Amino acid sequence: MEEEVSLGFPRKPQLCPSMVAVVLCGTLLAASTAAGLGFCAARRAQQTDPATAPVVVQPGAPGKPSKTLPPSTKGTLPARSPADVEFMQGMIMHHAQAVEMTALIASHTDNKDLRMLGAKISSSQSDEIKFMQRWLAARGEEVSMAMPGMSDMDASGKPMALMPGMLTPEQMEALRNAKGAEFDHLFLTGMIQHHNGALIMVKDLFNAAGAGQDADIFNFATDADNTQRAEIKIMQAMLEKNASKEK
Repeated sequence: MEEEVSLGFPRKPQLCPSMVAVVLCGTLLAASTAAGLGFCAARRAQQTDPATAPVVVQPGAPGKPSKTLPPSTKGTLPARSPADVEFMQGMIMHHAQAVEMTALIASHTDNKDLRMLGAKISSSQSDEIKFMQRWLAARGEEVSMAMPGMSDMDASGKPMALMPGMLTPEQMEALRNAKGAEFDHLFLTGMIQHHNGALIMVKDLFNAAGAGQDADIFNFATDADNTQRAEIKIMQAMLEKNASKEK
């Protein structure tokens, strides 16, 4: 057997493959940790350094330059006009009557198409009432035009006029007393009248100086206009269908 010859140098330790892997992983982990700490430190420095803080720019009016605002600037609710508030208060009252009308459907007709339409109107307008109430409350406004405890009086103590398109007490009473096909006809004609009134309210809002500039109101009013125009066409088609059945 051949003997190993030593030249007086210490023999270099040999690492098995598993030990090599452990050493390599430890080196990579240390490097990644150091990089992560360096990134976090740089991020904190960026957040605390005024020179690198986010820039808030306020667009100027037409023909005017933009303004750079301090980083501490906080958002505020956009300015509103009296017409915005009156529109939301009036539309709550308007929607409430539509919901009242749809509540009669279940006990007054078996018309499946009318039941489906009524459920859609009731659901969408109930949700919109909640939205309008939140909008008014967030701005410290009353959710109703009526005086507290006097639902039929306005702030001046005078009888409150109905919003455009709303059914009169006599029309509502006739609707409550009708059944079957008669109810279907009164409901459809009454709701078309009701929807057309909402379109007038949206038009009046956008015609009022300074009104409808709030993004929430603009989007809501525009969506309401589109939705109710589409529903008017559906109800007109249902009236024509019912009329052809009666012939």
